[in-house]
Amino acid sequence: MPSLKDVKLQIAGVKKTKQITRAMEMVASAGLRGAQQRIERFRPYANKFNSMLSDLAARTEGAGHALLENHDNKKNVLILLITSDRGLCGAFNVNLINAALKLAKEKESEGKSVSFICVGRKGRDAVRKTSYQILSAMTDVMGSLNFHVAVQLGNTVSHCYTEYNADEVYLVYSEFVSMSRQVATSMPLLPIVPSGENSEGSGVEYIYEPNVSVLLAELLPRYLNVQIYRGLLDNFASENAARMFAMNNATNNCDEMIGSLTLLFNKTRQAAITNDLMDIVGGANALQSQ
Repeated sequence: MPSLKDVKLQIAGVKKTKQITRAMEMVASAGLRGAQQRIERFRPYANKFNSMLSDLAARTEGAGHALLENHDNKKNVLILLITSDRGLCGAFNVNLINAALKLAKEKESEGKSVSFICVGRKGRDAVRKTSYQILSAMTDVMGSLNFHVAVQLGNTVSHCYTEYNADEVYLVYSEFVSMSRQVATSMPLLPIVPSGENSEGSGVEYIYEPNVSVLLAELLPRYLNVQIYRGLLDNFASENAARMFAMNNATNNCDEMIGSLTLLFNKTRQAAITNDLMDIVGGANALQSQ
């Protein structure tokens, strides 16, 4: 049985850990409120933009812009993987990495070459341990998201696609469904799926000017930026929600450990008191026998 001093040290250590996990839970909760508001405001715009571009792509039949061109010989696949820079958020990063690697293996089994663009330190470190090529990586950008990050990523993706370094582009991110549910999602970015295959935007008649080429040159790069930014916002909200629940569980576990250690401390102290009493009684009996 451990000594009273050892048990006291263990209780003090768990209490300090509980203070840390409680503070991290409060920080994640504060970040989640702002991130949730941002994605809830931006998501309808991103969905409508996707619907409109899908319908427009069906009407133009791939003409007018290189980003609408459907490559005939699809050999190269580019996966844009978004993860977090920090851990302590449960299985959040593991689910995203597994979803990306599963997609990569599926495409590799089809005889295609797979490469990655990683946003977040956790995803970059995981892909580095595999044989897949990392074209570029961005870290320490999730804490202060702005649209400029999405523009940089969009430029990189569009350059890879127009130069035929990528024939298919997928975005892997965590969709924020609710505070208790985040879903690892794989979304095709390029080529754009026409509305005939994605019925959400079909049947809508758009009146637009000037001509199709000028319109597509303006809208298609913006479409990439919008969808990537939506993925970044979704991922950031999901990360904060996952970390909040992970730290809440850790705090509850600390409470359980403190309870168990307190019970052990009381048992140890009671055993020590009992031993002392037995020594006193034994000594008194020895004196009386003399």
